[in-house]
Amino acid sequence: MTDSNSVSHVMPTYNKLPVCLTHGEGVWLWDENGRKYLDGLSGIAVNTLGHGHPRLVAALREQLGLLVHTSNLYHVRYQEILADKLTSLASMERVFFCNSGLEANEAAIKIARKYGHQRGISHPGILVYDHAFHGRSLATLSATGNPKVQKGFEPLVEGFVRIALNDLPALNAALDGNPNIVAIFIEAIQGEGGINAAHLDYLVALRRVCDERGLLLMVDEVQCGTGRTGKWFAHQWAGIVPDVMPLAKGLASGVPVGAVLVRGAASDVLGPGEHGSTFGGNPLAMRAAIETIAIVEDEGLLDNATRVGEQLMQGLRSGLSGHSGFVEVRGRGLMIGLELAMPCGTLPREALEYGAQYGMLINVTQERVLRLLPSLVMSSGEAELLISGLTGLVSEFLAKQ
Repeated sequence: MTDSNSVSHVMPTYNKLPVCLTHGEGVWLWDENGRKYLDGLSGIAVNTLGHGHPRLVAALREQLGLLVHTSNLYHVRYQEILADKLTSLASMERVFFCNSGLEANEAAIKIARKYGHQRGISHPGILVYDHAFHGRSLATLSATGNPKVQKGFEPLVEGFVRIALNDLPALNAALDGNPNIVAIFIEAIQGEGGINAAHLDYLVALRRVCDERGLLLMVDEVQCGTGRTGKWFAHQWAGIVPDVMPLAKGLASGVPVGAVLVRGAASDVLGPGEHGSTFGGNPLAMRAAIETIAIVEDEGLLDNATRVGEQLMQGLRSGLSGHSGFVEVRGRGLMIGLELAMPCGTLPREALEYGAQYGMLINVTQERVLRLLPSLVMSSGEAELLISGLTGLVSEFLAKQ
């Protein structure tokens, strides 16, 4: 554990846990004191390949010796290679590269607004959802459905109409009552919102409604994309294709990168000078993303995410069913929420110290949902260790309530 009394000049925008991690291998991490941890969070869905994957390390070392940054004033060949691969995997047409999920979502919002203006709508609106999370810039914060993170940053950006998830009557009423709406912006699975999935038939209905009304369907895959659910993108379980798709987090296994994929009417909305990024699409980030995708394919990690994710969910349900205070386990692939009937924000700190041989890295969101986002390389044996540790931790927590 780190010294909680030490003075730090880092701005206190996070309630950090008292541990400083120094190195890792696969789904394991070690801290400054040599304590070992089983990583059930993977940097909040970022470390797709776990820690220290030898192929990724080799590729990044090579790239560091060649080029890290040149700027978008020049062609970057790896951008073209990655764009070809992503558009093929997603059945889309073009990609803009940036540095984060926030930036990817900001670009999506700009695309929607410009799309509306091109159609003669002076105040274009975007339909968004309760409990959504799209980022912390003023625009993405305004699209986010969490008053707690919005408080103190008013006035929010106008132009967002909010409804409940998976409610078709509410959807139709909002669209009928707001003729300026030009796009629907939805997470295929809400991560920060508590692992709430958009129903597959609801996603199919959204695609149909957008086609009928000439709206852009924008699916935020920042957290649930890049293979996390067992398909490359979570909306693919519904058999649909969006018009705009922001990506980030796990796309480059820890190297900062974001991307916005577009197709159809959305593919020609932005032109030269209308959007940009100094660092976006740099050779190092592009190489990391290309290598990440190749390793996921070569090692069969989509199937592994499906198989190990189901093992985790079934094991947690079996181990906790019948416990008073246990609500449910839900999710898809390696994006899992364990909901309790009461606030459980103390569990991440307790998990660090739980167990004599190793601790666990977990997260709680929406106060009552224990969120698991393990790396796609997690093995069946490692999943069993996580199941055992979490069922013990949660059982003890519930017994004290």
